[in-house]
Amino acid sequence: MHVSVLYPVMPTDPRPVAPFAALVSDGWAARLWQGQSLSADTQQVFAYLAGMGHRVPVGTSVALMPLRHPLDAAIQARSLAVLTGHRMVLGLGPATPDFVAGLHGKPYDSPRDTCVEYLTEVRRLIGTEDGDAAAAAGAPVGLPGLPHPGVEVGLGVLRPTLARAAGRVADTAISWMTPPGYVGDTLLPAMAKGAAEAGRAVPRAVTVVHAAVDRPGRNAYRLAYAAAHLHLAGPHYADMLRRAGLRVHHSRPNFGARALVDAGVFLHGTPEDIAGRLADYGRAGVDEVVVNIAGVYAEHGQPDAVRDLREILAACREATN
Repeated sequence: MHVSVLYPVMPTDPRPVAPFAALVSDGWAARLWQGQSLSADTQQVFAYLAGMGHRVPVGTSVALMPLRHPLDAAIQARSLAVLTGHRMVLGLGPATPDFVAGLHGKPYDSPRDTCVEYLTEVRRLIGTEDGDAAAAAGAPVGLPGLPHPGVEVGLGVLRPTLARAAGRVADTAISWMTPPGYVGDTLLPAMAKGAAEAGRAVPRAVTVVHAAVDRPGRNAYRLAYAAAHLHLAGPHYADMLRRAGLRVHHSRPNFGARALVDAGVFLHGTPEDIAGRLADYGRAGVDEVVVNIAGVYAEHGQPDAVRDLREILAACREATN
């Protein structure tokens, strides 16, 4: 299993992201991930880092589909693959119905069908690694050939419906705050079902996991709330966690944060403890785990967050040697 890192906030300046990129360029982590940023643009921050010399594998977890036409998403993804010199992961997600309606006038009629159509079009436009783009009957636009190291088109998944859709069209399925048992027992079977229906290989699974090293002056529940309260207030996240066996409700994110800690979904302990629990994801079938240190970053700042990541990554390496 690969272990990667996430820059956990929307950057206002790309330079504070550089120490996270250095964890990848120095060989401690496999890939640098960012979520959707409405401050400094995610893809442009990655490009800035490449210009600084951090030409590392990158991924989005996830970029919101309603913000970009598939053509622009494909251009951005191919460009990053060229600029970084590595295969990049373009993780995409449909956003919430309210967000979609605010941009497009109404929610998607079917988020599942929209995801399938969007990812199919992005894959067509990206083309193959030798630069050739597949023709599509009646397609009004295309992109010129551009050799590139490759783009994995991913879909953010929390529940079986989109996991099955990912199986049909995605290279990668990306989940957040999903316990390992839930990934192995619920998401992976749905992905396999979708892949079988489409006659293709099952996508690889990537999971973003909250973590914080236990240190004096830190409170695990407070860290979990700082890291996850916005997601815990989302009905779709609360529904996923209930399916996984946690007692949560989107109207009470403070209690949801406690549930994350008590159930071991928010990993808190020594670096060795955290490394051991990250390994559970690999045993469940996850190909890449992304360590999210958002709580520490929010409560204690960037240097402490980087310190936690270094110690967790070192413990992960030691555990596999």
